Amino acid sequence: MKRRLALLSLSAVALASLSACSGIYTISAEVRSFGNWPAGRAPGSYAFERLPSQQQRQDQGRQEQIEAQARLALEKAGFKPAADAKTADIIVSVGVRISAQDRAPWDDPLWWRWHGSIYHWRYGRLSPPFGFESERRYDREVALLLRDRVSSEPLYEARASNDGLSRGDAELVGALFEAALSDFPKTRPDAHDVSVQRSR
Repeated sequence: MKRRLALLSLSAVALASLSACSGIYTISAEVRSFGNWPAGRAPGSYAFERLPSQQQRQDQGRQEQIEAQARLALEKAGFKPAADAKTADIIVSVGVRISAQDRAPWDDPLWWRWHGSIYHWRYGRLSPPFGFESERRYDREVALLLRDRVSSEPLYEARASNDGLSRGDAELVGALFEAALSDFPKTRPDAHDVSVQRSR
């Protein structure tokens, strides 16, 4: 009987954990978009183009993952995959940049002005108090460039970025690509916030 009750308790805890992890969550990004997409032109078909640096053998797997996430965003914006690059209406170049930054609350000049007095000498240098050590954050950015295949004219460029305490995963990269194309076919060069919803 005790064993059965213990199993039931464990099951209840597992179900509660699953419920807590499921549901809708929001990813926010700062977006900029540029270009002059022709009025009345439909999205059409697309194919990816890789820069020479993206064609390196050791980078193939990573680039395929990036393109897989960009593909979902492109198709949500109305584009369709072409049979091959020679028949595509649009050639798409994509990239992802993730960089680590060591940041601290006292990096803000205003914080330094009012709270600099709590610094003290430690380990042979001026240091912040315990509990205020810097934390590593990650700047994450995706970019897309859409060109007309026939003329090679750049028609649309979009970027989306955010930051956080981790490098992020494929789901996050996909959300950033979706945010980057949220204005399409309109452009907004000024930085503006876009929120994308995801389900767990």
